[in-house]
Amino acid sequence: MTLQSDVRDLWHRYQNGLSAEDTTEDDYAVLGEFLDALEAGEVRAAEKSGGEWTANDWVKEGILLNFGLRDIAAHEYGDVTYHDVLPLRRTDDLPGRGTRNTPDGTVVRRGAYVGSDAIMMSPSFVNIGAHVGDGTLVDSCDTVGSCAQIGENVKLGANTLVGGVLEPVEDAPVVVEDGVSLGAGCRVTSGFVVGEDSVVGENTLLTPRIPVYDLVEEEIVYGHLPPERRAFIRYVESSVGDHELFEGGAYKPAVVATHVEEDTLEATQREEALRE
Repeated sequence: MTLQSDVRDLWHRYQNGLSAEDTTEDDYAVLGEFLDALEAGEVRAAEKSGGEWTANDWVKEGILLNFGLRDIAAHEYGDVTYHDVLPLRRTDDLPGRGTRNTPDGTVVRRGAYVGSDAIMMSPSFVNIGAHVGDGTLVDSCDTVGSCAQIGENVKLGANTLVGGVLEPVEDAPVVVEDGVSLGAGCRVTSGFVVGEDSVVGENTLLTPRIPVYDLVEEEIVYGHLPPERRAFIRYVESSVGDHELFEGGAYKPAVVATHVEEDTLEATQREEALRE
């Protein structure tokens, strides 16, 4: 049987009442092999096919099984004892691939993938099922949520939150494609896709509920930022502004997307040089 079929079989049994008390050593061996495959980048929670990102629901089921079929236990991290169903991911394989993480408080949870030549600054957190590509910077106070897919040569500015989407299993998670630069304080949530080589201004909120005014194609889109855009937050008039509770009008957030300007690219490249 393949790993996928083993996970599917275990998921079916779990849906029919399998509990941690009934789980066998062979079952835990499947769960461990699955986590190893995630950490090696051999399986991913979502993949791009035909230009669209789709969830690998069996992978997300495997992640949920690792929560549902394990009991809370004490684990050690340095001098700290914490209690969780999973230990943190070992990081002694990172130096051999040119990837570095700084002390103290750089946390990679079991089942997360971190590519080669990547940098993780502390404090930062990468959750189970997340995929962080080669050459990517995860800056201080950043969170990469469960199943989030971060491409290669991405810059996540300080205090950036990249949400994940673990449930429902059929929904694709947040995706930040190759070459993207997210400014400090950005928030990307609810399965939003940031197109490759885009530059997003600081404190921008990207979520499917907020419209993206794409001035390049002169259209309004939801749920994704097209590739090669410079995006920033703006506030537009809201229909609630006619309400008597709001004197002087009310406004709602929107994202404006334009061409990536040459000086923006040059500034991004200069910042890249600091990481060498």
